[in-house]
Amino acid sequence: MQLDINKLEIRNRQNNYLKKLTEKKVDASILFNTTNIFYLTGFHFRPSERPIAFITDTKQKTHLFVPRLEKEHAEEYAVIDNVHYYQEYPGLIHPMEHLKEVLQANNFENKIVGLDASGYNSSKGYRGPNIANLLNFDREVYIKDMVESMRYVKSQDEIELIKESARWGNLAHTLLVKYTRLGKREIEIEGLATYEATRAMFETLGNEYRPYGSPAHAFYRGQIGPHSAFPHSQNQNAEIKHGYNVVSQAAADVWGYKSELERTMFILEVNKLQESFFQHMINVQDIAFNTIKPGIPASRIEEEVQRYYQENNLNKYIRHHTGHNMGLLNHEAPFFDLGDHTILKPGMVFSVEPGLYVEGLGAFRHSDTIVITENGMEKITYYPRDLNSLIIG
Repeated sequence: MQLDINKLEIRNRQNNYLKKLTEKKVDASILFNTTNIFYLTGFHFRPSERPIAFITDTKQKTHLFVPRLEKEHAEEYAVIDNVHYYQEYPGLIHPMEHLKEVLQANNFENKIVGLDASGYNSSKGYRGPNIANLLNFDREVYIKDMVESMRYVKSQDEIELIKESARWGNLAHTLLVKYTRLGKREIEIEGLATYEATRAMFETLGNEYRPYGSPAHAFYRGQIGPHSAFPHSQNQNAEIKHGYNVVSQAAADVWGYKSELERTMFILEVNKLQESFFQHMINVQDIAFNTIKPGIPASRIEEEVQRYYQENNLNKYIRHHTGHNMGLLNHEAPFFDLGDHTILKPGMVFSVEPGLYVEGLGAFRHSDTIVITENGMEKITYYPRDLNSLIIG
């Protein structure tokens, strides 16, 4: 079982990236985005106050610019031609001055340079100049969208990693249900399920497994009872009570790749009002599934879902769009949104998660991960969706 992306695929990504730079008439480039650097080099690192950059020069050679503490790490793991390092941040000489020297040595002055940001940025105390203040470029070209769009369509190896993620997310979710009992609180339930699923994952996949994120986990994120009406709630350590509806989430990272599984469930019994909203949610998710296919804009899925909302007077219960692409991040572009007209292609991976949020009652949202195929879509997550399977506790 392959549990990573091999060096050949990473080199192919770099070649594709360099080709796109040439098509845009860009001579050289500098990327600061952590996810894009991982995607193009296979080097997974913890971003901090210390600047890290991926560079391609005028001869199409690749470089990593890292702090001293990451030098050996980068040399060991990155698919890269050259590694440059500076001692520390802020240091006696600012890291951007060291980067300036690297850029000068590789003929960046008076060139057309692609950038995904104006400079390094971090919420962990970093302060420093913009790239334009370091050197005289002929022109700067913003390429963040270009790099992100390369991640839209997944290779078969990427899809297999996402499917592996879904398998372990399914186990974690099964255990979350097992430990959800009256009177228990969400932190205890989540801890038991996550620990047991993670242990099974490690024992099964062996020493070659690298999460580059979080291994198998499942949680409620505070979406228990009426509080679940906040779509992106945070953990409340809430108590499980009779008749509550709860919204779960489960996933696992496999070499950084993610899936998303969410279910609306009911503690011991469901009343007629809950059942009514649950059925509407199932209906709109089915509409999305039946609409998804290659060659249409992403907005089409949202249009069909919105039509059902309007016909059934549900607009006041809507809080978000129907889904989003995913891969190395749990939310990536494009989106199933009225304003996103990206044409769907085979190999794109999305969540499908229409939701209804009823104040005083709670949330009704399933999320499934799907991959777009040549003729339609394949559902990657597979935990039961029907009401009878989701009365728990």
